[in-house]
Amino acid sequence: MQIVGDDLHPLAQVRDFAPYIAKIKQSGADTVITGNWGSDLALLIKAANDAGLLDTVKFYTYYAFGSGAPTAMGASAAGKVYVVGYGHYNMGPPIQPLMADFKKRMNDDMTQNSIYHTFALLDAAFVKTKSTDPVKVAAALEGMTVKSFNGEVEMRKADHQLQQGLYITRWDKAGGKYPYDAENTGYTFAPVKYYEPYVASTPTSCQMKRP
Repeated sequence: MQIVGDDLHPLAQVRDFAPYIAKIKQSGADTVITGNWGSDLALLIKAANDAGLLDTVKFYTYYAFGSGAPTAMGASAAGKVYVVGYGHYNMGPPIQPLMADFKKRMNDDMTQNSIYHTFALLDAAFVKTKSTDPVKVAAALEGMTVKSFNGEVEMRKADHQLQQGLYITRWDKAGGKYPYDAENTGYTFAPVKYYEPYVASTPTSCQMKRP
């Protein structure tokens, strides 16, 4: 693997990503990894689409399920855009019924499924401590493991980072085993690879100071 370019741009200020797409084309890259989200990601994908870059270059993202990005991708991005994340649109119970209900009520996709982790952990900490005292609950959360929608999730004591499995999903036509229709585009993110929590976990050098 060779890195042929590395670029930063102002956050939520760029309205035309064509110059960045031209740079990518000139670099000869066959893969782009981007941390963009929201309008930045939607506009980046749109510019890549308009320039025909998605015909030859794969995009690996973290937030392409976010608002506006699925619509910007559309059919022409099928098979070309990937997400690395803790879940995906088509995971089944318990998260799938909640997503369906959210979409029915709000006419929008439930994109931040990690909120499920929040309530699962808090609920377990309330039960363990028999209290809602913030100090007691915070202490109980350290090192806690709960079963969430994507399997076992642990709040690592050292740095409070959630240790959990990671999925790589690809933008493809919705249907069959993966029916969820993202932003009513007819497309979805379908899983292609899963990494167990112990594989996805990375070391930490955090020296957290506790009160």
